Amino acid sequence: MTLPHLAGTGEGAGEGDRGPLRAAFGGLTTRGRSFLAAGGAAAVCAYVLGQPDLLRVGVLLAALPLLCVLVLHGTRSRVTAARSLTPARVAAGGETRVHLRVDNVARIPSGLLLLQDRVPYVLGPRPRFMLDRIEPGGRREVTYRIRSEQRGRYPLGPLQLRLADPFGMVELNRSFTTFDVMTVLPRIEPLPPVRLGGDANGHGEGRQRALAVAGDDDIIPRDYRRGDDLRRVHWRSTAHRGSLMVRREEKPLKARCTVLLDTRRGGYVSSGPDSAFERAVSGAASAVFHLVAQGYEVRLVTDTGLLVPGPESQAGDTAELTALIMETLAVIGHSAGTSLADAKAALRAADCGLLLGFLGSVGAAEAPVLEALRQRATGAVGFVAAGQLPPEVEGERLRNVALAGWTALPLLPGVPLGQPWQQAALELAARGTGAR
Repeated sequence: MTLPHLAGTGEGAGEGDRGPLRAAFGGLTTRGRSFLAAGGAAAVCAYVLGQPDLLRVGVLLAALPLLCVLVLHGTRSRVTAARSLTPARVAAGGETRVHLRVDNVARIPSGLLLLQDRVPYVLGPRPRFMLDRIEPGGRREVTYRIRSEQRGRYPLGPLQLRLADPFGMVELNRSFTTFDVMTVLPRIEPLPPVRLGGDANGHGEGRQRALAVAGDDDIIPRDYRRGDDLRRVHWRSTAHRGSLMVRREEKPLKARCTVLLDTRRGGYVSSGPDSAFERAVSGAASAVFHLVAQGYEVRLVTDTGLLVPGPESQAGDTAELTALIMETLAVIGHSAGTSLADAKAALRAADCGLLLGFLGSVGAAEAPVLEALRQRATGAVGFVAAGQLPPEVEGERLRNVALAGWTALPLLPGVPLGQPWQQAALELAARGTGAR
């Protein structure tokens, strides 16, 4: 199962972070400070005792850490770094490979380098790498892998770089300013290859209707536009109108589906990675991914009235629209609402096609809203969160959904979504609203 992904972005060098030379002396290690102290003491003793040879030793001891400070200070801002993610968007449980590249653009070799990349705690400990000195114009590359079982958007970086000289006199730190973002999509469950309906014209005869699979000619021709195929010129109309006219070509209509996700905090008992809410989000993502693969035109709507893609969105590439829905599901959270009325308002002027709802607690007050939504759909299936409350309470939830004209099925923990999905296809077919 392959998900669309985006290429990772690089990380700039931030060459404007060269600090004053005084700050570079703060990187002196204990050894470097000891050498300075020993050199100063030797110089004082040489002056008191009148020993010029001792003065030379003192100058040598003090010059070595000072020289290391100057060299590292000059090379710190001439070490650049870049990061790339492959892929930058991955399903929960999948791995992303992070590729780090360090370049030495200075004319002198660098010292010992220690790399540390900042990652959120949910992705594990911070990766660290030790690199040997890099020759002038040289490059070093390292790679590490990260994975997350929780959906979300996680920043990676900024990258921290520590430079050290071969003598251990100085250690200078540098932090880059930019970072990349890793998007972890909800977990996607495989679903059986059955159709639930959602015909193209929205009247529910139980099959997808393509009005023009190869392009049917419309009775009324239109004016010629630049780029039109000359083989479609309608010569009779051209002679009658005195200008070029071409035969219209209908685009095939896709089956439509609207996925309703209930995000109300009060609709779910628990929270966390294994909660019923996360299962509902995962179910919505699985349905979107599965239906798009079957050729459906899919939209997502939530109880808050969020509609993705929105009514103002232009028809675009299917992969782009799917990615937009999946990224929305990756970061969606609980809402403070108590009703599904906003979802009804968002779909007021829209034909829902097939309607799939991943619902939490549904009381009797929500039945009229669900019934109104059902009237705009060719078929409606409600997957209701279950398995966390007494059976009589959950039974009441299912009855409220069923009384609204929906096919109500429990979404139980530990039970693959494919089982209720298969049951939904059977019940829709029995009602005469499913696919044959």
